[in-house]
Amino acid sequence: MRLAGRRAIVTGAASGIGRAAAELFASEGASVLAVDRPEAELHFTSSDIRPLGLDITGQDAPREIVETAIASFGGLDILYNNAGVGHSKPAAEMSDEAFDHVLAVNLRAVFRLCREAIPFLIQSDHGRIIATSSVMANGTDYGLTAYCASKAGVLGLTRTLALELGKHGVTVNAVLPGAIATGMTKASFDQPEIAAVWAKKSVLRRLGQPIDVARVALFLASDDAGFVTGQALAADGGLTLRI
Repeated sequence: MRLAGRRAIVTGAASGIGRAAAELFASEGASVLAVDRPEAELHFTSSDIRPLGLDITGQDAPREIVETAIASFGGLDILYNNAGVGHSKPAAEMSDEAFDHVLAVNLRAVFRLCREAIPFLIQSDHGRIIATSSVMANGTDYGLTAYCASKAGVLGLTRTLALELGKHGVTVNAVLPGAIATGMTKASFDQPEIAAVWAKKSVLRRLGQPIDVARVALFLASDDAGFVTGQALAADGGLTLRI
């Protein structure tokens, strides 16, 4: 029970990495506020997971999310900013609206939720901020202008928050998933030939699963990572060893 008594927020919790993390955190003793879009399937078997359907880019979303966590649990120890979106379009063809949407979800919402949560996290003896970035924060591929920019921004935000919050004992870290079979990648990885290519790129010769990333997030949320901060930890099956 590595998170016994801890109070956590997990965004993007309806599926994929977010769902795996919410369920894993709860199984390790945490009370979890699981946040995703209002239309998302937010149904969990654990009574320690409270669902909240909310668009994280909304003007009042950070306040509503944090206030709900505080009212439900009496405090906050862990903020896991996992929600994210992808968009693949060459820069010359990308609209302002598409670029802005990716940045709004993947970076701006992360900053705004961190800002709202910080006053409560610094009151915790186990304050943790974790963000899902991507191996594409340090690399790139065709059509990923907005996505790569947003995920690189998450790393810059992570390092700076770690510096600012260290004196309060709050750690701030990012997880960098590689090729993970999630809802975002389903359209591609449901095609056997594409899945096989990406599985072969991993030195472990398989696609990652949401639980693979959730376990890294659990480590960063636990006391085991109490002296780890400002770091970007790849969970990519060795994918980036070849880049």
